[in-house]
Amino acid sequence: MTVDVGNTNIEIGLFDKDEFVGTWRMITNTRKTSDEYGVFIITLLNTKQIDVKKIKDVIISSVVPNIMYSLVNGIKKYLNIKPMIIEPGIKTGISIQTENPKEVGADRICDVVGAYFIYGGPAIVIDFGTATTFDYVNEKGVFCAAVTSPGIQISADALWSRAAQLPNIEIEKPKSILARNTITSMQAGLVYGYIGQVEYIVKKIKEETGRHDAKVIATGGYAKIIYPETDAIDIFDPTLSLKGIKMIYDRNKQVKV
Repeated sequence: MTVDVGNTNIEIGLFDKDEFVGTWRMITNTRKTSDEYGVFIITLLNTKQIDVKKIKDVIISSVVPNIMYSLVNGIKKYLNIKPMIIEPGIKTGISIQTENPKEVGADRICDVVGAYFIYGGPAIVIDFGTATTFDYVNEKGVFCAAVTSPGIQISADALWSRAAQLPNIEIEKPKSILARNTITSMQAGLVYGYIGQVEYIVKKIKEETGRHDAKVIATGGYAKIIYPETDAIDIFDPTLSLKGIKMIYDRNKQVKV
């Protein structure tokens, strides 16, 4: 079982050896108890008639430290497994050569691992999550650079919360950028503006690295909105993070304690 703890959602993936079995999501909640997490995971598995006893190991990638005590203990109590945690010192197969490698979030490392070992390098990995991250890995598997921008939902929340007469809207692409009402004008600004941001950042990364051949791989919850609307993204892989977590597990399972 692979567990990807993000600021908004926890995504759970299940693998049978190298075969991807399924995925589930739940809202990240730092106030849940270990029992709540354990029971919820068991319930999710039961919806697919998966025998909990068949799960032999668990690995967690997390960017939310406050959740880890309850989540880890829930897994220990209900799955009878001590999970492996992706943290500094774990083997990834990627060389992180930023100014301070320890600052790089586990989620970004998992994305880069999945992208590099599945699609090769150089690659630009875009994760459309709570924040939108752009990570560059070169042809030698070196994580060289990163860009972080507000996620599209954060942008939407800022828009309606800071302007008294603007409503909270659903994020979707309107039929035309030539909007004729408040809601579609906000949707047009958010979605088309975000497309423009993605295209420009990808262009600048390729220019400054000199690697115009870099593959661009998108993942994350909002990627499905942006990916169809731009030629700047080559591949959409919604389970990239979970695949990267599984690859890291494979590299470390022999040394797990």
